[in-house]
Amino acid sequence: MTKQKDIDDFLFKKLDEYKHGLKWIDLYSLIKDEYPDMKNEIIYNGINDFYTNNTSKVYKPEKGLYKLVKNNEVIFSSVDPDVFEKDDLSFNKVKEEGIKEEDFEEEDFKEEDIKEKKLKEEDFYKSFVAWLKGKEECTKAKVLGGKAFGDKWGTPDIVGVSKSLPTDIIKKEIEITSVEVKYSPYELITAFGQACSYKLFSHKVYIVIPKQSNKEEIARLDSLCLLFGIGLVLFDNTNPDLRKYELKNRAQKGTPDIDYLNKNIEKAKDFFNDLLS
Repeated sequence: MTKQKDIDDFLFKKLDEYKHGLKWIDLYSLIKDEYPDMKNEIIYNGINDFYTNNTSKVYKPEKGLYKLVKNNEVIFSSVDPDVFEKDDLSFNKVKEEGIKEEDFEEEDFKEEDIKEKKLKEEDFYKSFVAWLKGKEECTKAKVLGGKAFGDKWGTPDIVGVSKSLPTDIIKKEIEITSVEVKYSPYELITAFGQACSYKLFSHKVYIVIPKQSNKEEIARLDSLCLLFGIGLVLFDNTNPDLRKYELKNRAQKGTPDIDYLNKNIEKAKDFFNDLLS
């Protein structure tokens, strides 16, 4: 059985090999290739523990980039296109397999396709939690969902928090991030309405929708999200692999209504106690 020491040793080896540094998603891809049977949750936790337990040997010269302290004289440059794929979808050996860029064009989505798949919306929650932490949008995030706040429209699928680490000299204000995930490509307007309500108690809000949605509707939603400062992420609803998430626009920080925030924290006290611990 693979242990944390195995993950640590493997990542030290790879970071020493790629002296310019590797992003979180690249570390995930390398582990997945090396240990294909390893559960995603073990990989997520393994990467986080690797960094937390080795801060004297590993550092982040910029957001989301991991590098060995001993290699800090190597200036980071754009990643080798022969090894990495664009948009952080790494290590798929595109050139070796003769895949062309046009092969990534989206196919027309058919409603029956969604029925043939046995995946549910909940299958994408954990991978997006990992995506949030990997992109350093949140230091900690958890699945919420249901009617935890007593109102379906007011309860996000995922809630995350961004806060200072114990080692930070200057502490920052705690930020709450809320996420609405939609597995169906026919609920984009519903997702937008819910996301707007989350801004009452969140500093940042994300909508996560299938790339198989109608392109015109995606474009319209994208424009609305930009106007309202809501983040938008696309994903392949046939595959919950976190490498399939595509950031369209990043959520902008806003100021929540503290009364609404405190009321919701009171409604889900145990959840927030764990999230903020």
